[in-house]
Amino acid sequence: MASFCSLTLILISIFAFSISIANSKTLKRDVKALNEIKASLGWRVVYAWIGDDPCGDGDLPPWSGVTCSTQGDYRVVTELEVYAVSIVGPFPIAVTNLLDLTRLDLHNNKLTGPIPPQIGRLRRLRMLNLRWNKLQDVLPPEIGELKRLTHLSLSFNNFKGEIPRELANLPELRYLYLQENRFTGRVPAELGTLQYLRHLDVGNNHLVGTIRELIRIEGGFPVLRNLYLNNNYLTGGIPAQLANLTNLEILYLSYNKMSGAIPTALAHIPKLTYLYLDHNQFSGRIPDAFYKHPFLKELYIEGNAFRPGVNPIGAHKVLELSDTDFLV
Repeated sequence: MASFCSLTLILISIFAFSISIANSKTLKRDVKALNEIKASLGWRVVYAWIGDDPCGDGDLPPWSGVTCSTQGDYRVVTELEVYAVSIVGPFPIAVTNLLDLTRLDLHNNKLTGPIPPQIGRLRRLRMLNLRWNKLQDVLPPEIGELKRLTHLSLSFNNFKGEIPRELANLPELRYLYLQENRFTGRVPAELGTLQYLRHLDVGNNHLVGTIRELIRIEGGFPVLRNLYLNNNYLTGGIPAQLANLTNLEILYLSYNKMSGAIPTALAHIPKLTYLYLDHNQFSGRIPDAFYKHPFLKELYIEGNAFRPGVNPIGAHKVLELSDTDFLV
């Protein structure tokens, strides 16, 4: 009898919760913002957005790509995913009025212009994915106000200027994708203070400086696994101190202007798996320890000034993380 009563109470609670959701009204702020976005987007998105309430109204379902949740007596928009639908035009500034967003994914569209500084209003945002657009101009320092951000992908756009130091103000950041833009200057050493950063990709930009400058903060990059610095204008050598990044698995230095010998200490990084040194100005020999490394699958050395007899390991291939990896 006791178990029957408990089950009855649970069913009543679920029913009551369902009724409360059904009776909840979507916050007017979010309704207004989404309808402004709807008015500015292309027909492919508008076609799937039926009704006036983005969270659903009566028999109408929530708009495609819109996720809502209940907070008190209201529903709020917590996720907006509108990607690969050929959205054309500037970044929809009304998005920055969706103050409860935790996820914003507008990748693989044709957005143009800058990211507005109002982006800093989205204080609950955990994932921001704007890759594969035509966004441009400098990154607003207000991105550094998104304190809960764990994933930031701005790759394959036309951003310029320096990588803002304010990105080091994102204490939860784990994945940072800035490749394939037009960034100049140096990679901020302050990024080394990010205690959870696992993946840093700044490849294919116009960056200068040295690795020594990048890792100058003691104890920096404590959990970094993947470091992509390829296709820039980096100079100098590989400092032995880079071996202090003991969690490194991928080190991609291809197509820079780096020089000098390869330090043996690098071979002591326990799980180093992919090491790309090709198309630089490195010289000397490759220490034997690299050829005895238990995890090293790829060592690519073409286009340097190594002594005769220095051999690569494995077959070179381009390494890119899939969308699934990005969402881990």
